[in-house]
Amino acid sequence: MSGAAGLQRPVLVLTMPAGQQARWRAALEAQGVVCASLPLLEIQPLPEAVGPAWAALTEAALAIFVSPSAVAALDGSDWAQWPAQTVAACVGPGTALALSQRGVPQVLCPPPDSAQFDSEALWPLIQELGPWVGRTVLIFKGEGGRDWLAERLLQEGAKLQAFNLYLRVPPSHSEEQLATLGVAPLWLLTSSQGLDVALACGWIRSGAQALATHPRIAEHARRAGLRVELVRSEPEAVAQAWARMAAA
Repeated sequence: MSGAAGLQRPVLVLTMPAGQQARWRAALEAQGVVCASLPLLEIQPLPEAVGPAWAALTEAALAIFVSPSAVAALDGSDWAQWPAQTVAACVGPGTALALSQRGVPQVLCPPPDSAQFDSEALWPLIQELGPWVGRTVLIFKGEGGRDWLAERLLQEGAKLQAFNLYLRVPPSHSEEQLATLGVAPLWLLTSSQGLDVALACGWIRSGAQALATHPRIAEHARRAGLRVELVRSEPEAVAQAWARMAAA
């Protein structure tokens, strides 16, 4: 690619929370993607929930982490004391990696070649470990979010406890930060809530081009007037989509 063509390559804006960006950025830049960072949600820990959440593990057969942020929220605890009988579960590879890095021995997660990384993909794996009648299941999450998995577990007779370990709040970004994105960036959308924040703040406008990592996010973006392509939630697929658009 010539220097002039290189200048025309779109900047890929990473919008996941700041604590999740390093792994994505390193993997994408290793494949030649031009990246910028603009988290659309800020993670605000709820430290008062950590003690009760960790204590509940001693009675749990399964602990479900909805995100890497849920894992990081427990970092004041002694991960070496993870109970042997408790299986950890999560919906995506980023969360699985965070758990493995902390020494959690059993991590249940949809395989790397899954079409999607979501509750629906995780549920059949949880069912294989059933029956769940009378067994304690914990969900470590942020405030709000979907209840689909919790509803399935309750229907199966599990004793469910959900712990809100953090809040998702709108961040603040300076005009200087926004200026680094260029004129027509390509947005990597990983959260419908984050997209709503960006639309309300005017950071993303109708007609913008985006990649979405889940069908629900893609549909939400289309309704907002964005030109969006659905991609798998892993760096290689995102890099390939970016390269196609850069060559167009």
